Amino acid sequence: MTTKADAKRRIVLPDAEPGDVYDVQRQSEGQYLLVKLERPTPRGKLSKAECLAAMDAAPLTPAMSWEELAALTREP
Repeated sequence: MTTKADAKRRIVLPDAEPGDVYDVQRQSEGQYLLVKLERPTPRGKLSKAECLAAMDAAPLTPAMSWEELAALTREP
């Protein structure tokens, strides 16, 4: 298969579909390897109970007191 880059340096792949993502790796001078990356399967929406459980498992509270944080980040 032979293809030619256009003015925007794009190359058309015959089997590519819109939205496909490829990793381009330079093998040597003038040689490139295209690896098609698989799309991750979309996760479904979490239920209200699952959201609340996730918030309880990872609370947004600091692991140290404000005094400890100030001592670490302020110059003496």
